[in-house]
Amino acid sequence: MKMMKSAILVAGIVGASFMNAQDSDMNNMLKVGINAGVAVPSENASANLGLDVSYQHLVTPGFGLGLATGYNQFFGKDNTINGTSVENNGFGVVPVAALIRVYPKQFGFYAGADLGYGFIVGDDKVTNNAVYNADMPTGGFYLRPEIGYHNKDWNFYAHYTKVFTGSNGEFAGQNFNAGTIGVGVGYNIPLGSGPITAPAQ
Repeated sequence: MKMMKSAILVAGIVGASFMNAQDSDMNNMLKVGINAGVAVPSENASANLGLDVSYQHLVTPGFGLGLATGYNQFFGKDNTINGTSVENNGFGVVPVAALIRVYPKQFGFYAGADLGYGFIVGDDKVTNNAVYNADMPTGGFYLRPEIGYHNKDWNFYAHYTKVFTGSNGEFAGQNFNAGTIGVGVGYNIPLGSGPITAPAQ
């Protein structure tokens, strides 16, 4: 009986050490995912499809900081202006942003945001119409709050993404919008431990 207790104790210590090693591997991670959404409001764009790439470091077990980028393709939407059909061009958004994440528990609900600058790429003009047109905005302040569920490997989330372009790209009553509400999924790739030992996020 004494030997069995000793064996159980050793197994428990080994198991705990392994779990801590696994957790510490998640202090630094690369997150890769995809997202899709509906443009809001939808005057010049209808929807988006994107790729997310980010790096995260856990400063504490429940708080992460990092860098986020990727590519989001916004699909142009036809519009009618003063009785004329106008074909809006699609465009891309490339964010360069700081990443902030809060994890109340090891697994479960989380919240966060990406803050930075969104570069708009693609056509030089908003539409293909010779009369109703404007220069395509080059970018603006980028904001992406998100909430979701996480475990060690996966993140499932809902997000609001917006590039604030001011009055750029507006013409004849049509506003320019680079904003979307959508959902996404991301996969965590561990990069090794950092200065702290923290739960997997």
